[in-house]
Amino acid sequence: MDDTSQPPALGPGKFRAALARAERGVFTRPAPKSPRVQMKFPRTRVKGSTQALAERLGVSRRTVQRYLAGAATKPRKRLEEALRQETEEQWQPQVRAQARRRAATSGGLVITCRDTFGFTANGTSDDARVRDIMTAVSPSYAARILEAQEHGATDDELQPMLAEAITVSYFRGGGTARAGLRADFRDIEYLRIDF
Repeated sequence: MDDTSQPPALGPGKFRAALARAERGVFTRPAPKSPRVQMKFPRTRVKGSTQALAERLGVSRRTVQRYLAGAATKPRKRLEEALRQETEEQWQPQVRAQARRRAATSGGLVITCRDTFGFTANGTSDDARVRDIMTAVSPSYAARILEAQEHGATDDELQPMLAEAITVSYFRGGGTARAGLRADFRDIEYLRIDF
């Protein structure tokens, strides 16, 4: 792929979702599953305020109170997803922070993907083709990617970072060989990131 063209946009949130799944993979205990416990856990994060929790979840205060009391047990799809997301985003913050620190300082990340990669190198080209790639990304790239995610980077901002990390670790073999090479995601089919 030449430097002047842009890779097509991917589906919403694929890179952010892969990073979130990687974080969930380091949990030492599973996040709560029942709606009542899922309501109780984030409520502790908003200092017990049912009104603040209701606003975060996009429901009424009375709805939060019904779930906390056990009067309601089966949330609608939207509330179920909001509860799951709110719980998992805040679950085991110390375990998550430790895994992120380890990845950024010594462990790096492992990226596994299936995508159509196209690239150019020093005036020669290789047509895009589907590649199954599994590569270890250095801690320095992991630190940049995780810091960007932590600061709210969008998928459009994470995509070139991950592509550069894969280019260096997989296509360049971690060194400066084939220095002009640049790979881009084109049509991602599968993406998994592990700490």
